[in-house]
Amino acid sequence: MSLPKPEMILIDVDGTLVDSVPDLAYCVNEMLKQLGIPERDEQSIRHWVGNGVERLVKRGLINALDGEPDQALYEKALPIFRELYAVNTSVRSHLYDGVLEGLDYMQAAGYRLGCVTNKAAEFTRPILRDLGIADYFEVTICGDDTPRKKPDPLPLLTAAEKLSVKPENSMMIGDSQSDVKAARAAGFSIICLSYGYNHGEDIRDFNPDAVIDSFTELKQLI
Repeated sequence: MSLPKPEMILIDVDGTLVDSVPDLAYCVNEMLKQLGIPERDEQSIRHWVGNGVERLVKRGLINALDGEPDQALYEKALPIFRELYAVNTSVRSHLYDGVLEGLDYMQAAGYRLGCVTNKAAEFTRPILRDLGIADYFEVTICGDDTPRKKPDPLPLLTAAEKLSVKPENSMMIGDSQSDVKAARAAGFSIICLSYGYNHGEDIRDFNPDAVIDSFTELKQLI
């Protein structure tokens, strides 16, 4: 199987390039400890990641994917989490196997690479730098760089505009239904990783153009 070759490839961070759950889980539980709330198990937290820090904090407080915590508690919790995560963005997090090989392949093949994530810039840029992959990307669009996040197409279209590439000549690589929805709405093709954060659902159910188990498989697709 092969897909039409794009001019530009945008790549998600959490659950696609980086397994960031170990650091996120640590910070959620340290936050909860400070608030006198029971800790959550890492597997639950793994299912909560992917919609930005604010949503993750809310899910940690209520111990569920959907719902809203007490507003006063949330306003107390969020700055605690941000302070913790600012010094724990890349202490336990790591690149998935095959990511460096995939990035090297795409770079050598001449693809223009960008990064589009719902993670805030204050956390995204350090983790890309600390894990040694920041220089692969011509453009990085973070969760607070545009008025709307994925699954809205705006972050993808913003990256395409910055690099002067048409959406129909662009591809997204992600791991979640938000990535699929954003790519479809933007007119991009979309490849998903099977191992990422999709709230416990099989990414195949959302019909991306292809699903791979490792970035090393990109050589056979593009």
